[in-house]
Amino acid sequence: MLIGPHTHDEFMEVARNFHGYPAPGLIIGGYMVELARRGLPEGILFDAISETEQCLPDAVQLLTPCTVGNGWLRIMNFGIYAVSLFDKRTGEGVRVHLDVDKMGPWEEIRTWFLKLKPKKDQDTPLLQAQIKEAGPDILTARPITVRPDRLGHKGKGLVGRCPLCGEYYPVSSGGICRSCRGESPYHAGPGFAFEGQPALRAVPVAEAVGKRALHDMTRIVPGEHKDAEFTAGQELTAGDICRLQMMGRNSIYVQDAADADDAWVHEDEAAKTFAAMLAGEGVAMLADPREGKANLTATRDGLLMVDTDRLERFNLVPDVMCATRQGYSMVLEGAKVAGTRAIPLYLSRENFIKATAMLQDGPLLQVLPMRAARIGILVTGTEVFQGLIQDKFAPIITQKAQRLNCEVVKTVFAPDDAALITQGVRDLIAAGADLVVTTAGLSVDPDDVTRKGLMDAGLTDMLYGLPMLPGTMSLVGRIASEQAPHPVQVVGVPACALFFKTTALDILLPRLLAGVEITRRDLAKLGDGGLCMECKSCTYPKCPFGK
Repeated sequence: MLIGPHTHDEFMEVARNFHGYPAPGLIIGGYMVELARRGLPEGILFDAISETEQCLPDAVQLLTPCTVGNGWLRIMNFGIYAVSLFDKRTGEGVRVHLDVDKMGPWEEIRTWFLKLKPKKDQDTPLLQAQIKEAGPDILTARPITVRPDRLGHKGKGLVGRCPLCGEYYPVSSGGICRSCRGESPYHAGPGFAFEGQPALRAVPVAEAVGKRALHDMTRIVPGEHKDAEFTAGQELTAGDICRLQMMGRNSIYVQDAADADDAWVHEDEAAKTFAAMLAGEGVAMLADPREGKANLTATRDGLLMVDTDRLERFNLVPDVMCATRQGYSMVLEGAKVAGTRAIPLYLSRENFIKATAMLQDGPLLQVLPMRAARIGILVTGTEVFQGLIQDKFAPIITQKAQRLNCEVVKTVFAPDDAALITQGVRDLIAAGADLVVTTAGLSVDPDDVTRKGLMDAGLTDMLYGLPMLPGTMSLVGRIASEQAPHPVQVVGVPACALFFKTTALDILLPRLLAGVEITRRDLAKLGDGGLCMECKSCTYPKCPFGK
């Protein structure tokens, strides 16, 4: 097989001139690109995706019009030795990967690819000879279709000047360039924070009379009191001297002795700015900062939502902080949900700009109202339906629903029969239920047909199973019905809820009532903290379960 217009030996020299030496990965990559090209129709315009950043992109750039610079080659570094060429318009194309299962006759290629020997111990001449002999026989090609959202090329967009380093950058990156956000590879320069504090002069307490305090000063009585005894801007009197000395203050900072220029931001100004940007709907700063800290409060009952990824990025900025209550906590109006501050008395203007840039994409905190749902309960199980045992499920679900201000509009009992379960769901929706809770019938027993009954009733977007104990076999989804103006939410509760006071239902139900979209990734994250300790006296939600 030719590699583009080249023989194997010719391509070895092309690779040497471009890459520095004829790297095995680049030579194999040449065969991969050629095999992919032969699978495309003649005359089409195509793009390329390399699933590794090593060697293979060079083969694409040597043999096709696709380069990193023109945007036709995208590197998605999965660490997989595979390349795809595909029609720019339709996304239809060919993916070729290096196939270990086909390397049997060529042991040196296998040894090189799987790194079974250190590079110095590999037989390079034998490796190159085997690559030439194998050619495309160690490759596998298959048709692919690239997702529509991956087609086309996004422009850089608007360009602006970074307020920190002065370099021009795509403003879509945020309020400051990515280098100044902390991604700079350099020890100094863009992204490198100022050190120290402005030059402030300490004034002896005895000389502070008539002057104004530069910052809040806290008095602590262990176990009894902790608050600002003196606040920023407060004029100090002769009577204050003794109290300051009793607090252990022999010298203090005062406003007219401060020498902070525009390169610095006072802690109170920083805290107020951060709080205003952090707070979304249902959250507000109801009082000025105290002791340098601004508290954020829920302005309504509901479910606290925290953008944890952006919160982490904010807290990575030097000398600032924000601490929140656990995301997805149910909170009451007036409850404190977060606190933020600058850590030093004065925050460098550079770090202030960095911190606010992390918040420019919108608030990090909001409290979502939880609707008062009309709940329909479907109790499944032939033993309950026939009256062989008394139902205990309906009272448990009813109690949990009423605790969240929901109304149970109807309870239906069905045996382990998919058709009757389907009919039971429809009866609940006809009764006005906008959230259906099914109980039991979700495990692996042959009589457990609840899922089938739900699917026959029109269940879509089903997520079944989650990493929580108790409650692993829980289910969520929705059913569209002509009898309901909106899709009816569905949550399936396994039989463990009969025994355990707290299960996965207690984690899922508030999210459903708040209208939070639940994804498979959301469920996967519940594994951290998803193990109930089965305490003799349950204190949920004041415990780690579900957090």
